Amino acid sequence: MGTGAILLSGGRGRRLGGIEKGLAPLSGQPLIQWVIERIAPQVDELVISANHQADAYRTFGWPVVADTLPDQPGPLAGILAATVDMQSEWLLVVPCDTPFLPPDLVTQLATATGHTNHLARAVDPKQAHYAVMRLHRRLLPDMAAYLTEGQRSIQHWQARHPCGEARFPDPSSFTNLNTAEDFSRAEARLLGR
Repeated sequence: MGTGAILLSGGRGRRLGGIEKGLAPLSGQPLIQWVIERIAPQVDELVISANHQADAYRTFGWPVVADTLPDQPGPLAGILAATVDMQSEWLLVVPCDTPFLPPDLVTQLATATGHTNHLARAVDPKQAHYAVMRLHRRLLPDMAAYLTEGQRSIQHWQARHPCGEARFPDPSSFTNLNTAEDFSRAEARLLGR
């Protein structure tokens, strides 16, 4: 298979008062459903990485996998756990709280990866989006070693490897929703379409 997607939904939703963020409603449907609708047409398989409410996440029709490492050490652990049963050579990683992702995300990241890199991330004119990346499976052993060293940072792990950058002109494509105010602004944006 070509590209498989991992939707990261393993966080604790602290800034939303402990609400499971991926299941929080946005304009009549759970936040993660918006992300699935953006990403599923671009990939060959999809897995949801979630540490809580697995049964609720399964209702979306995709496999759900929890971290296997103790203390849930962050998104890299979620990525490793999700890949165990995936068949894809290339992996797209996106957070569950980014409902406006570009429809050409995978294509642009693939172009940025080129023929020599095994990793690319999305960037916009304002910042890099380290949790929106495309990586080759051959980087997974290094990711596992990095976690074994007690490290957790996606940004610092990426710094260990040559990394392409897919440049997107619109920063709002990567808006992530963390607070009630973020959800309100996203609702207004959807109603304005």
